[in-house]
Amino acid sequence: MFELHLRQKSTAFQIEKRCKALAKVIKARRAPPWPCVPTPELPAKVVSDALIECYLRTNETLLRVLHIPSFRRDYEAVWSPDSNPDPTFLVLLKLVLAIGATTYDESFSLRPSAVRWVYEAHTWLSAPDFKHRLGIPSLQANILLLIARQATGVGEDLVWASVGSTLRIAMYMGLHRDPAGLGPSTTTPMVAEMRRRLWNTILEIALESSLNSGGAPLISLDHFDTEPPGNFDDDQLTGAEGEVLVPKPDGTFSQTTTAIALRSMFPQRLAIVKYLNDLSSRGSYAETLKLDTELRAAYKTLTRTLQTCKTPTNGPSDLELRAVDLLLRHYFVALHLPFFAPALKETEFAFSRRVVVESALRLWRAAFPVPLSQLPTIDDPLARVAISGSGYFRTIAVQASIVIAVELTSLMREEESLGLGPVEVRPDLLTALDDFKVWSWKGMETGETNTKGYLVACLVWAQVDAMRKGMVEEEWVMEVVKAAEEAETRCLGLLEEIEARGRQPQDAPFGTATQGVGGDAVVTPDFGVGDWDYMMSDVLFNTAGDPLSWVFQ
Repeated sequence: MFELHLRQKSTAFQIEKRCKALAKVIKARRAPPWPCVPTPELPAKVVSDALIECYLRTNETLLRVLHIPSFRRDYEAVWSPDSNPDPTFLVLLKLVLAIGATTYDESFSLRPSAVRWVYEAHTWLSAPDFKHRLGIPSLQANILLLIARQATGVGEDLVWASVGSTLRIAMYMGLHRDPAGLGPSTTTPMVAEMRRRLWNTILEIALESSLNSGGAPLISLDHFDTEPPGNFDDDQLTGAEGEVLVPKPDGTFSQTTTAIALRSMFPQRLAIVKYLNDLSSRGSYAETLKLDTELRAAYKTLTRTLQTCKTPTNGPSDLELRAVDLLLRHYFVALHLPFFAPALKETEFAFSRRVVVESALRLWRAAFPVPLSQLPTIDDPLARVAISGSGYFRTIAVQASIVIAVELTSLMREEESLGLGPVEVRPDLLTALDDFKVWSWKGMETGETNTKGYLVACLVWAQVDAMRKGMVEEEWVMEVVKAAEEAETRCLGLLEEIEARGRQPQDAPFGTATQGVGGDAVVTPDFGVGDWDYMMSDVLFNTAGDPLSWVFQ
């Protein structure tokens, strides 16, 4: 009935076509030419400093990629007038800046620059001289490229396929083998820890991309024996000759504690992803409940571990705890979602319905602790990622909002069938649904060109509002059609404004003008690893050394 009214009596479809055409123009303007050869140009230092801090207090707290003291040292050296920056480090640095740009401000004003930095990194890493890429810095750049693609919306839908390549590069380098089993003469303590950290992060990205894409994880616990990273702060890893590392005691927080805690739940989460995505999985409800029990027990242990580490002066930040909650509760939603639709009609699956709805609500509140409609500005980094980013966090927000919308309309139909007049609904679900509409619009304001999210949000809100008022079906269908027209008209106006701005010469935002670094550096895609070797002294990472066939033994 709704589609019939839209096609015959509404202009929404015609407006949507105009929106799609404008979106294609806008996206085409954002994309730099390919190949996009890296340049030594960076934002002004004050902006670069801010972007790095944005990255370090968000992504790096969960996914350890950098040795922060070494990164800061090499970053400061870049700004020296007589420096000749290593190409690998410049590529890595720009990826850090691109990821940091998603939380730099609430409008994602640096989106064009972030997209270009991702293109530059992609060009550089695509060079055919593969042997020169078998080093820790290049592997770090590969990992950051996966994260940056999701954050900036550059081919984010295909990250799962790219993770497979990065995973196999890491295995070719031997990161799937624990350094302790390779003998003390093969690596230093610092390099050993960095190898564990990077392998841990690759596992995490492989798992999350599999859950997001619906593809098989293509990794098994039998494929590696690398231990989790040690409980070290970065300044404990000095790389000094004869260095002896002593990890912090259990229960003492370090810069790696959160990553270690997530690794402790890797077996349970991997089992769930295999159960959901492997072709051999039967998907029985008994198995779902078994996996749910195991996941809950592991999550309870993880929560206690992180809470134990929290002191008045140290411990995981509120941002970290919310991000962990966001990551892990997604597994509850994914595990029970196949039984959500049947649960709307069959009491046998009532537990799954409750888990999906409550987990979705918790996911939404983890991203947005305060209702968006009550916030004049968005200062929270996690909320900014969920609004302007295109990766994992945004996907979770979409899934949570859809679950909340379905639950609301189902509850209202159940109440409506009793014939008791206007329907009362759960205020927490209603607030979240209102947030969904605000979130969708803010996403478009920060650069999202797909109008479907905002359109669906307006349609569902109009339907719920009409049902609350006790309208009959014919009446609320017309309300929904009206909401569709208004939503598309509003989207068209915004896209026309964005497209018009794109045709005008733009000045760089205040304080963001680019500047070259170093001397006459030219960063070409065929550069090798170069001299950035703070952890590259071992023969394992010497590209001129023996072949790495030993890693497969």
